Amino acid sequence: MEIKYKTSKLAKSVESPRDIQKNYGTRAKLVNQRKSELEAAETLDTMRFIPAANCHELSGNHTGELAVDISQNHRIIFEPNHNPIPIKPDSGLDWTRVTKIIINAIGVDYH
Repeated sequence: MEIKYKTSKLAKSVESPRDIQKNYGTRAKLVNQRKSELEAAETLDTMRFIPAANCHELSGNHTGELAVDISQNHRIIFEPNHNPIPIKPDSGLDWTRVTKIIINAIGVDYH
């Protein structure tokens, strides 16, 4: 999957394993793992088959965004980077056609 970042600062925070360790401390290993899984996924639908990632759509203030788990309370939040967003006939997001995302935040606890 093609990944972009909302800000250059966010992109730099995950440029290398050393940057990830420096910026995410005890969660660094899982941040790196989820980043690698997202990069390797052909489509967003692939993430459904990684139970530990718990990829899910968000609601409320985060409607239109998705998240993967990096710890019990912390997530990587992203959104599809398509124009228009791939939608199924029932108006839901078509995960099988999402091949590009923008990561908006890493390490967020939105609970």
